[in-house]
Amino acid sequence: MKRLVLALVVLFTFLAPALAQDQTSERAATGGAQTLEDILKRQRGEKVDSDFRRGNTGDPDSAAAISSQLGTLGGVSDPELWRALRYGSADITVSAGGEPATVLIQDGGMRWLAWRKGPLATYGAYLLGGTIVLLALFYLLRGRIRIDGRKTGRTITRFKAIERFGHWLLAGSFIVLGLTGLLTLFGRIALIPLIGREAFAPAALASKWIHNNVAWPFMIGLVMVFVMWVIHNIPNKTDLKWIAVGGGLFKKGVHPPAKKFNFGQKLVFWGVILLGVSISASGISLLFPFEFPMFAGTFEMLNATGLPQLVGLGYLPEQLAPHEEMQYAQLWHAIVAFVMMALILAHIYIGTIGMEGAYDAMGSGEVELQWAKEHHGLWVEEIEEARKDADSKHAVPAE
Repeated sequence: MKRLVLALVVLFTFLAPALAQDQTSERAATGGAQTLEDILKRQRGEKVDSDFRRGNTGDPDSAAAISSQLGTLGGVSDPELWRALRYGSADITVSAGGEPATVLIQDGGMRWLAWRKGPLATYGAYLLGGTIVLLALFYLLRGRIRIDGRKTGRTITRFKAIERFGHWLLAGSFIVLGLTGLLTLFGRIALIPLIGREAFAPAALASKWIHNNVAWPFMIGLVMVFVMWVIHNIPNKTDLKWIAVGGGLFKKGVHPPAKKFNFGQKLVFWGVILLGVSISASGISLLFPFEFPMFAGTFEMLNATGLPQLVGLGYLPEQLAPHEEMQYAQLWHAIVAFVMMALILAHIYIGTIGMEGAYDAMGSGEVELQWAKEHHGLWVEEIEEARKDADSKHAVPAE
């Protein structure tokens, strides 16, 4: 008899885990909890159906749920309550704040993180890398755009000191913002393997402080550039001639007429202004969290136009929780920054190695007269005509 009991105990010891595993493999046997397969899927990065949690929130109004065996005793239990809050099915009443105030658990941070680490970083890197490759190919095929005519040895003032100050304030601050922003986004991927976590931590902290404070000079420079140059960047019919020949960028000896700014420069100007205003607005929203929400109102205006529905996005959410506003602001800030960096890379290229004499305009402010006549002939004529008028007014009448 003792041997029989001992055998049964041994048999049960070895079979019980297997039986238990078979029972728990079925979700019904787990009481709605996740299974081993759910955990393995999550570790593999596969999508896990969360309906077993979403619906497992108890029923406090049901007498059966309260009194039945293994039911929620005395109402909804804590796990069920938090699941209901997690999936937005809990009955919550608030006196103020609207629909977003009823969201006690906002899990959009995970979607934001996945988007930031995935498409944002990937396509942003492709955009910058692709821009550099295209500029390199253009340089190899076209070479440096030289001054075609004979240099005169004379110069003409292209930009005054205040104009150059505004330009370099905007340009310098943007370069610093771009580098610190890239460090923030790609630092964990690119720098930690090279310098280690201990060295990266203070670098990231300093980068954040610099980024936050250099934002203000950037915005001041943006205002200065707009005020000084907006009148010269209004499109006119002369731009059509520049467009017709591609600005002479693709063929030697072609110099379309242009005033102080040609059509290509006007594109850069308006791109910098519009993108700069947008990036500044989202930046201010991030500098002062929850104080300047901008996306709920923007989505409402876009829905009124019908554009989101026209392109297949459906109706954009018009009520957002405060943290959702911050998540949208950060993503938009980074997207606009990538586009603006690509634009500025092209601008830096043409203003340095891409075109002979172009850097002098923002370096010393004085450019070779022949260069000015080739690239901004109409502007040179205006300057010379104004100089003649001034000389004639100050001329001493003959006795």
